[in-house]
Amino acid sequence: MKKILAPAIASTALLLLLGCGETASTEAAAGTVEAASVKEERRPAPEFALKDADGKEHKLSDFKGRVVLLNFWATWCGPCKIEMPWFVDFQRKYKDQGFTVLAVSLDDEGWEVVRPFVDDLNLNFPVLLGNDVMADEFGGVVALPTTFMIDKDGKIYKMHQGLVSKGDYEEDIEKLL
Repeated sequence: MKKILAPAIASTALLLLLGCGETASTEAAAGTVEAASVKEERRPAPEFALKDADGKEHKLSDFKGRVVLLNFWATWCGPCKIEMPWFVDFQRKYKDQGFTVLAVSLDDEGWEVVRPFVDDLNLNFPVLLGNDVMADEFGGVVALPTTFMIDKDGKIYKMHQGLVSKGDYEEDIEKLL
């Protein structure tokens, strides 16, 4: 019995560390990919226009001049559930300093599963429904969560794949503010 359970436990732990998804790339194993060390070398984040649960459209360009934590997630993703309370804290702590969280759900079931999740966690930032086409514009999202740190100029500073520490996110936020 122990021989059967050990691989299952190890696989579950690895999934939680790396994130949820069909493939885990070497970038996911590393956890973080810095877009560029010099501000001028960063690539612009792709524009999008997505709706929230109330039907209000949000464009990335609406947040120019703010630091944006753009998180791709799903309700079934264990690591995503761990991060969401952190994002609530960040939104509360840094919103008046020019920061916002945008959470883009990739749930196939749409608002049917997303709305109860948002209500249960009392999320205080825009939650939007995305799709594979939009995710592909960001270079493809191969694991969830995938989070892009976007600077005030609308350029990608860093990408995190899988579960990374709350401290890593906070360090990025404070550096970009």
